[in-house]
Amino acid sequence: MVDIKTKVQGLDPNIRARNISALVKDTGNIYETLSIITKRSKQLAVDLKHELHQKLDEFAVQSDTIEEISENKEQIEISKFYEKLPNPVIISMDEFAEEEIHFQYQDRNRKK
Repeated sequence: MVDIKTKVQGLDPNIRARNISALVKDTGNIYETLSIITKRSKQLAVDLKHELHQKLDEFAVQSDTIEEISENKEQIEISKFYEKLPNPVIISMDEFAEEEIHFQYQDRNRKK
């Protein structure tokens, strides 16, 4: 699987208009499409947050005094990198439009 941070480097972080009929061609329903995109964006948000916290925990210093707070340039660069990433909703919308999200229905009678 491709690293999500590498994949979204060229993705425009700005919101733009989308063709609704192109988005609903697979599901036939805008609400189902939005539900799929929302669930994927929540997964991305949790994964990115967890990864960021893991990286920042490496720099955590356990001290009892407030006077010893110092800036770490590497920590700041990591935070800036994650801030510049597109919103998880934009990433998941792009994945859905590129048909990179695979979904299935719980009810076997419905078709994908």
